[in-house]
Amino acid sequence: MPIDDNPPDASHRPPEGARPAWGGPAPGMTTPYEWQIGWRYVRAGRSGRRNGFISFISLISMVGIALGVAALIVVLSVMNGFQKEVRDRMLSVIAHIEIFDTGGAPLADWKATAEAARIAAPEAVRGAAPFVSAQVLVARGDEMRGALLRGIVPAEEASVTPLAAQMKDGAFAELQPGAWRIVLGIELARSLGVRTGDQVTLVAPGGQVTPAGVLPRLKPFTVAGTFDSGHYEYDSAYALVHLDDAATLLRTGGATGVQLKLADLHAAREVAAQLARALPTNLAVRDWTRTNRNWFDAVQLEKRLMFIILTLIVAVAAFNLVSTLVMTVTDKRADIAILRTLGASPRSVMGIFVVQGALAGIVGTLAGVVLGLAIAFNIDVLVPALERALSTSFLPASIYVISRMPSLPLASDIVPIVLISLALAFVATLYPSWRASRVNPAEALRYE
Repeated sequence: MPIDDNPPDASHRPPEGARPAWGGPAPGMTTPYEWQIGWRYVRAGRSGRRNGFISFISLISMVGIALGVAALIVVLSVMNGFQKEVRDRMLSVIAHIEIFDTGGAPLADWKATAEAARIAAPEAVRGAAPFVSAQVLVARGDEMRGALLRGIVPAEEASVTPLAAQMKDGAFAELQPGAWRIVLGIELARSLGVRTGDQVTLVAPGGQVTPAGVLPRLKPFTVAGTFDSGHYEYDSAYALVHLDDAATLLRTGGATGVQLKLADLHAAREVAAQLARALPTNLAVRDWTRTNRNWFDAVQLEKRLMFIILTLIVAVAAFNLVSTLVMTVTDKRADIAILRTLGASPRSVMGIFVVQGALAGIVGTLAGVVLGLAIAFNIDVLVPALERALSTSFLPASIYVISRMPSLPLASDIVPIVLISLALAFVATLYPSWRASRVNPAEALRYE
């Protein structure tokens, strides 16, 4: 057939503003036709048995992504909530940073050490208090328990620990020098069977040499009260006395360390490193994250593992898009062939199906974020309602310290979840889209 090299007459040209028959953008439109056709394929599929099935599979993929993202957000938010609850209860008893002599010797002047710390980190340090610390035995009749004895100055202690600030007018006010009074953790007092006003005997480390041999140092104390921090480790193993009484019993001659309160508890490691460089080399600096290092490391490891496990759920849902797109490509072979004969490049065809899969991933991810945040922010309402409906308790107060389900959504968790979900959805579109770009128009239209 001879080829007509002459341009078509103006009467054969499409009217001004008309839309091309193959679905490209109309003149004056800036949206690429790949986006338009990809979005049309996402919305299409409601009619016909085959198209309806493809649409159903696509919907299941989006729902799967949404549920996976929501599960990730809820689980990590609950883990953050538990970690914050335990951390706050822990820091109600202990200070953010402790400074002590590496050899265990008493500090010559604890106020000078505290002032040096303030000078080294003026913006970080908000309070300082002395302490004496040692392992002792607490005895009451036939009962005997190991405990960590802490000698404190109640007035100074209130500036570094919330527990002392709350109890400074209660049991802590009775801790006077020479009064030989003691405040016990509530679990320790319960295990010994003592109440306020009872006497307990402290057995100090080291002995007293006598003609009869080495005898342990014993000293009776009157129970001034108990404290309940909500943290079993401290409630079952902490005993607080006045610093002068502890120094006399332990023969330290004074404070053995200084506790510091920081403006930002999350900066404890950085401030501790800064103080370690500025203070004399005989002084050791330990922050609260290292005091309970094993627990915090275990929590971080558990959080990472849960993130990986739940990300696999999102990955499975995202790769369901592969089957959806493969079926769509098979169903749209004739459309692809027509686009190719009208001049669409393989790259443009590939872009159409990348857009379709990416849009499904975006919709599923955004729906999952909305659902996850809705549950995370209202978990204190949803969990009690579910407990009432099932007539059960997920966190019995008699077993767990925390009787409610805490939740703390963090942007540092949510942003990576969203990015990973979108990346998985995008990766899942690559192979089907590449297959679509390889469709041979002649082969596809042979039986049409």
